[in-house]
Amino acid sequence: MKLLWVGDVYGSRGLESLKRFLPALKRDLAYHLLVINGENVADGLGIRMEDYKTIMSLGTHMITLGNHGFSKRDVLAFIDDANLVRPLNYPHGTPGQGVRLINYNGQRIAVMSVMGRVFMHDPLDNPFVALDTALSNLEADRTIVEVHAEATSEKLAIAHYLDGRVDAVVGTHTHVQTNDAMRLPKGTLYMTDLGMTGVKYGILGADKDKVMHKFLTGMPVRLQPSEDTVLQLNAALLDFEAGTIRPIHISD
Repeated sequence: MKLLWVGDVYGSRGLESLKRFLPALKRDLAYHLLVINGENVADGLGIRMEDYKTIMSLGTHMITLGNHGFSKRDVLAFIDDANLVRPLNYPHGTPGQGVRLINYNGQRIAVMSVMGRVFMHDPLDNPFVALDTALSNLEADRTIVEVHAEATSEKLAIAHYLDGRVDAVVGTHTHVQTNDAMRLPKGTLYMTDLGMTGVKYGILGADKDKVMHKFLTGMPVRLQPSEDTVLQLNAALLDFEAGTIRPIHISD
């Protein structure tokens, strides 16, 4: 079974990237399952129902969220019933689910998400403890985990903590694809960050002039998605039968 996991889709240009590049990737990679991080799809912050429907219409099986998952209040109306996974280490009572199952060809594929705490500034529970609790009650044939975190060390620490207990751990949030796709010693597939999907020459998907102005002046600036038309898609292809993971990068 092959799974394509697409990194943070940023704004309307990110949706355009999905529409432009996914058909060729489906043809060339022959993947069976598609998981996409969609927490930045609505103007760079959050997800709306129309965005959710668009992503799902492209053959997506599950959409993961992160620290901006609740930035659009619209999500509260549909998160409980949608194919959305938010970080499971949010406090008890947070809407949505941190674990969801994909039923594929007689197998139960568990998609899990946690958010890191280093530099993230969110009141989150310990991701290691949250994962232990979730895994202790989980019945699945395969388990894949997304770590939405700022610190690469925290992502790698979680991956080693889960090595041999889950099938794959991939990171999101920093929007820069890493060159460390590997199989860990006990068999878990790992990659620190999938990268982002959207404008190629923005700054992490945002308008580069606004970001540079912020650095130059030190003044607060409301970031906006870049409207550039040169696009990219970043992802990882996980082949569970072969036990391999490789980065995928495609751009104009």
